[in-house]
Amino acid sequence: MSRNTVLSLLREQEDFLSGQELSRRLGLSRAAIWKAVDALRRDGYDIEARSGLGYRLRAAPDALTETEIRNFLGKTAVIGRDLRCYPELDSTNNLAKSLTQTSAPDGTAIIADCQTAGRGRMSRSFQSPKGKGIYLSALLRPGLPPNRLPPVTALAGVAVCAAVERVCGVRPGLKWPNDPVLDGKKLCGILTEMSLEAESGHVQALVVGIGVNVLQTPEDFSPEVREVATSLLQAIGKPVSRPRLAAALLEELDRVYAALRTGDLRDCHAAYCRDCVNLGRTVRLLPAGGGPEETAEAVGIDEEFALIVQGPNGTRRTVRSGEVSVRGLWGYAE
Repeated sequence: MSRNTVLSLLREQEDFLSGQELSRRLGLSRAAIWKAVDALRRDGYDIEARSGLGYRLRAAPDALTETEIRNFLGKTAVIGRDLRCYPELDSTNNLAKSLTQTSAPDGTAIIADCQTAGRGRMSRSFQSPKGKGIYLSALLRPGLPPNRLPPVTALAGVAVCAAVERVCGVRPGLKWPNDPVLDGKKLCGILTEMSLEAESGHVQALVVGIGVNVLQTPEDFSPEVREVATSLLQAIGKPVSRPRLAAALLEELDRVYAALRTGDLRDCHAAYCRDCVNLGRTVRLLPAGGGPEETAEAVGIDEEFALIVQGPNGTRRTVRSGEVSVRGLWGYAE
């Protein structure tokens, strides 16, 4: 598209670029250049025009479009090579799941500016206001047996922490099993869903959904969520570029996905253990199927990223996210 090529040249040029030079480089008429600039302005690009000098890009919108994200996105092996961006979806996970029956390739990434029916774990809603967060789902076709897949959600948490650190200079902690947190509040939600072949029971695909709170103020959260949720804007006190963070997140997801496929999770495991805020603390375990609550100390993370706890009598055991919810840290549960 002519407007994308015009935008690319304006990004490369710090000073003004004349309409004549744009026409020469792109093989377009001056009228076509003007139309492209006008279209870019309607999309939110701040383009200055001066008689005798030409055009200069002063600012780009904080937009989750493919154009803006790819401006920051480096080369990835799998994740995000097929990138599909939408102004609004009911749920990025829903769309990604619908693509499992199509030819959509491994690593297809779906990103929306807002969700009308975002979902979290245990069927909880995930508030996804327009222009405030990053709502992303990755369709994965790893070709691995089910026993290799339990670490997926934990790896997504590691990717979020690494991406936030790269862009913002602060690294979130991880509340087991997969909640990135800052200042004692939840920054991000992660939901992994699996599709199985009906006859064989083999894993057909995984969908990893990630919602990051970026520009929300307290008023953007409902009263019941406000006390336990935060955003990067609240935590670090300044705006964060959503397309830059989305690009970093795609790159970090690509890195941990490569580790999952090779089976070498040592670096990811070390990062998770370093970031896990539960370790060394007392937690309360709530069995998913009901039953008495238990108190234990979180003492380790096993190779499948399950939580190792030690009871009051010194006995250790391993618990998994599908078996229990953990409370006792900052007053909120999974």
